[in-house]
Amino acid sequence: MKSERQEQIIEEAIKIIDSKGIQGLTIKNMSKAIGISEPAIYRHFESKTHIIIAILEILQETAIRFSHMMETKTGTAMDKISFMLKSIVSIFIDKPSLISVLFAEEIFKNEPVLEEKTVWVLNKNEETIENILQKGKDEGNIPSDLDTSILALLIMGSFRLLVKRWQMGNYNFDLERETDNLLTTLKKLIV
Repeated sequence: MKSERQEQIIEEAIKIIDSKGIQGLTIKNMSKAIGISEPAIYRHFESKTHIIIAILEILQETAIRFSHMMETKTGTAMDKISFMLKSIVSIFIDKPSLISVLFAEEIFKNEPVLEEKTVWVLNKNEETIENILQKGKDEGNIPSDLDTSILALLIMGSFRLLVKRWQMGNYNFDLERETDNLLTTLKKLIV
């Protein structure tokens, strides 16, 4: 369990990554943003990398929760996918700066532990979608001739592009409405 100060450091780190990029995440910038000394930050985290690991672990926990939730949720495959993507959208709308961390895997290439954790989150979400689709095939609400791994890739790739476009456009369109449009189109293609 993280202390209140660790939670504060994590929140500020996410904000700094969003506004200044990963290069702007320095202990000096963190100490200024929080109003504590640099040594005080080091009392809570060994390094900048450990702060990012803590952020990615939160995202991993969220992906695991979604996976477990989808295993017990009732409804069609599209109902479950809609619920999952809309829930993720709610998280992004509440904390849009998380997008900068989750979709930063190319930035983490020189830090294998960061790349591994980021890719794990992306793969877990895709795996969850694939499992939903497979169960939908088994229940007869997804056509049996569709490749679930390719379909999961299409769904996650489309969703990722939509979210990145929202972020890169300074959040200038209604992400919830566009997610609904994406889901409506997917449903027409799949069902």
